[in-house]
Amino acid sequence: MSKPGTFDLSCMCASFRRASRVLTQHYDATLRPLGLRATQFTLLQALSLAGEISQGTLGEILAIDSTTLTRTLAIRERRGWIASRLGEDRRERLLSPSKAGRAGYKRALPHWEKVQKELRAQFGDKRWNEVLNLTNDVTAKVTE
Repeated sequence: MSKPGTFDLSCMCASFRRASRVLTQHYDATLRPLGLRATQFTLLQALSLAGEISQGTLGEILAIDSTTLTRTLAIRERRGWIASRLGEDRRERLLSPSKAGRAGYKRALPHWEKVQKELRAQFGDKRWNEVLNLTNDVTAKVTE
């Protein structure tokens, strides 16, 4: 690594967490003018792709614990970006992006795409795809 005071970490967990923090900070900075954090954008993105989905399934897809997901959802719900309704089982909560949520997601999408494009250019297509494949593989292997 090129920054003073940093060094390679041999622990996969520590390395991924550090990379995740710097990536999140980078995306947060881009989305901040829209009043969004990267975690909230990811939630809107997942709901936009999935359509109506249970909170439990959304948590599994994003590998987010129930407490964190509930807190993140509450922020977007207060702003009217997420619609929810009870499922057939009254304990089940079904979520989808509201009209305002879909509009907010569409407004944020170009900002997110800009960061994606910049990072892809820095890494190059081959390495970009390798990193994405690696992170997806890690998620799949660890959750088997």
